[in-house]
Amino acid sequence: MKLVPLGDRVVLKQLVAEETTKSGIVLPGQAKEKPQQAEVVAVGPGGVVDGKEIKMEVSVGNTVIYSKYAGTEVKIEDVDYIIVRQSDILAVVE
Repeated sequence: MKLVPLGDRVVLKQLVAEETTKSGIVLPGQAKEKPQQAEVVAVGPGGVVDGKEIKMEVSVGNTVIYSKYAGTEVKIEDVDYIIVRQSDILAVVE
């Protein structure tokens, strides 16, 4: 199954959270915060959204940082994805 986003939406695959802190402390499952970094898996076509011309500025394969409470989480074939608007993406990690 393949996700194809519409409009200015982007499909992200969340990167795996680290299990230990830099000082070596192992974090239990509930104490871990979801990372806000993700890999771009699919990008919508852009176009006119809400009366404004939207140019997509991210591409498949980019690593991005997105807003903490943004998007809709979906699970397909045991893989978690997040679908967000391009405006919810804060930065591209280079």
